[in-house]
Amino acid sequence: MAGMQEAIDAAATRLDAHVREIVQWHFSESTGTPFWLARREALGFDPLQDVRTVADLARFPLFDGEVLRTEPHESFVPRAYLGRPFTIFETGGTTGMPKQRIGWEDYKLDYEQFSETLSDASFPRGGYWLMVGPTGPRRLRLAIEHLANHRGSSCYFVDLDPRWVKKLIVARDFDHAKAYMRHVIDQAACILEKRHVSALFTTPKLLEELSERLSIPGAGIRGVFCGGTTMTPQTTRFLVEEVLEGAVDFVPTYGNTLMGLAAHKKSLREDGYSISYYAPQPRALLRVVDFDDVNKTVDYDAWGRVELTTLTREFFMPRFLERDEALRRRPCADYPWDGVGEVRPYGAEAQKIVEGVY
Repeated sequence: MAGMQEAIDAAATRLDAHVREIVQWHFSESTGTPFWLARREALGFDPLQDVRTVADLARFPLFDGEVLRTEPHESFVPRAYLGRPFTIFETGGTTGMPKQRIGWEDYKLDYEQFSETLSDASFPRGGYWLMVGPTGPRRLRLAIEHLANHRGSSCYFVDLDPRWVKKLIVARDFDHAKAYMRHVIDQAACILEKRHVSALFTTPKLLEELSERLSIPGAGIRGVFCGGTTMTPQTTRFLVEEVLEGAVDFVPTYGNTLMGLAAHKKSLREDGYSISYYAPQPRALLRVVDFDDVNKTVDYDAWGRVELTTLTREFFMPRFLERDEALRRRPCADYPWDGVGEVRPYGAEAQKIVEGVY
């Protein structure tokens, strides 16, 4: 127990130092970001003097994600990055203007850090990967390819448009939604039947659908990296034991364009297939806050709203309320900081949430 507490304390000290570094970067005149420099006076405190620890981030108001739809991209270019072309990534955008985040190297750093959590036996270096998921304007496509390349591998892609699938489902056009899914699965099955692929990235629903066409371990897949927020313990058990036949390493992840990628606690069976995710600290911080009082962190194993703070030199976003809710989870040996468990869309218990291919 003493060793665990030492690890927790060391992680907290590292996070405090990183918070100071990133706040100084984004609010200083030489390296700062126009969006934050323009708002410095109105904050009511001096970030350069008053933000010393992670607790001081509570001084910031909740981040309004609407600015990612309306502010010129130049507002989010740190002065230290002036003159460097950037990549534009989008979030979901099912209806209306999607949120957009610009970036340079963050997605590479995020996925290189995540690579360290993967087994060489399950995600062998120098092989071939297959991604079946949304590409287009999302950073996921470049990130997955970079992850494969970082591990000495190359990647095949099957694209899908989740925005179109959601529109079909909302319109109750289930026949066309199923036809579109078959179209995607047909392409994935063709690649798996014709090429030697050892690692797969996809969503839970597509993974299940693919298993109806072929045996995933029989196709040579050794590791599945699975994204998608809603995976109940029952769903996870089914995917591990039935879909993957207990013979493929299952790696669930929780991530998005604004955060990066959270890794899971590697004890699924011991935890009753209840997934716990841990943010890539210190580059991102997840907190589970009270539904009625966002300034209050909930107790461990209690439900609350997910709050994200992103802390990189490319992007500073304090206290953004995600459209997700989760259980607050205790630190663990691999990740000595708070995690989030059984993540699902905010309000999922009270209303029907359309997740489409996720």
